[in-house]
Amino acid sequence: MSTAALHSTRPFKSYWSELRRQTFRQFVAIAATLGEMPFLEHLEELRDRIIKSLIAIGASFAVCWYFSVELFEFVARPITKIAGASLVINDPTEAFTVYLRISFVAALYLAAPFVLWQVWRFIAPGLYKHERRYAGPFIVSTSLFFLLGGVFGYVVAFPTALQFLLDMAKKGHMVPLIAAENYFSLFSTVMIVLGIVFEIPPVVFILSRIGLVNGPFLLKNTRWAILLATIIAAVVTPTTDAFNMMIVAIPMVLLYLIGVMVAFVFGRQRRTAE
Repeated sequence: MSTAALHSTRPFKSYWSELRRQTFRQFVAIAATLGEMPFLEHLEELRDRIIKSLIAIGASFAVCWYFSVELFEFVARPITKIAGASLVINDPTEAFTVYLRISFVAALYLAAPFVLWQVWRFIAPGLYKHERRYAGPFIVSTSLFFLLGGVFGYVVAFPTALQFLLDMAKKGHMVPLIAAENYFSLFSTVMIVLGIVFEIPPVVFILSRIGLVNGPFLLKNTRWAILLATIIAAVVTPTTDAFNMMIVAIPMVLLYLIGVMVAFVFGRQRRTAE
């Protein structure tokens, strides 16, 4: 390997070395608070939290399935607004699959507060007593931002990407007869990914208040966050064009920068004493 190549890899190696050190120190700090609970009990606790979350999603799915027709009309609205575009099915079972998919995505949003509560209950034993008071802010903020991610996806990201793709088809004199299953598959991906991405600011806020992350560290590694956002956008978007990638990547980068500012404003050193 040439000297220039070695120099080019040093910043990347330095970043991962520092990240490993930071992660290890925080892991040790959290592990020190876990008390005497055996490893198997942690696995049982994780299993219980997962089961309760699945039950909540299942119950929410039953409710959403009852309104599946209304949900179908709501989700199909972005494409019905585009002149000349129609949804079609190529298989008698495809409509049933579409209703299942729509109901499942809606159930995730409906059950999100309870699922996030189970996440907090699982990690809470690894926190000090004075840190557990962030349970309320964690549940409220993460639930709200998950919903905001869905709103952004439905109102901005998905319709914009859809319009761009169909305009390309029309320029090539292609008739846009969209398979319903493919349409709702794309919709589901965008809604779930953006819901998760919008969790960045509230999660950073809680972690910075506890003292697990800080503003200088996040700011220093902004370029790696941009690279990661670009990679994720390339994976989840249906095409490789820069326009659709930026629809996902730009909000991710902006949310990360908001998280950096949040960490600077609200962050503090972790207290080990009560």
